[in-house]
Amino acid sequence: QVHLQESGGGSVQAGESLRLSCLVSGDSKSGSCVGWFRQAPGKGREWVGGITTVSRLTHYSDSVKGRFTISQDNAKKMVYLQMDSLKPEDTAMYTCAADVEGNNACVPVISFFDYWGQGTQVTVSS
Repeated sequence: QVHLQESGGGSVQAGESLRLSCLVSGDSKSGSCVGWFRQAPGKGREWVGGITTVSRLTHYSDSVKGRFTISQDNAKKMVYLQMDSLKPEDTAMYTCAADVEGNNACVPVISFFDYWGQGTQVTVSS
């Protein structure tokens, strides 16, 4: 079992920054990926990016590349999503998830992720 808990959401103005945190606890295989997804009202769940927990390789969707940064702190069991230059279209519920069979790679397929957090809301106003 892997448990994930997000924090750090909120409401900001366009151009501002937010950092989301994902506390990852429980058993996980060494080759896992922790990913971030988001879902805006009326839309499907979208891959934001992820990090492989052993090699710390990061992957991003084209929509956030250059603005968002994923990092991890193993001692704190935390994975972070630093979001800069936020846009109104970034407004969504953000959720972290774990793919415990990641094999040292992050594959942006929802069904590959076995465990999910509850999500944290990010609202960006213009």
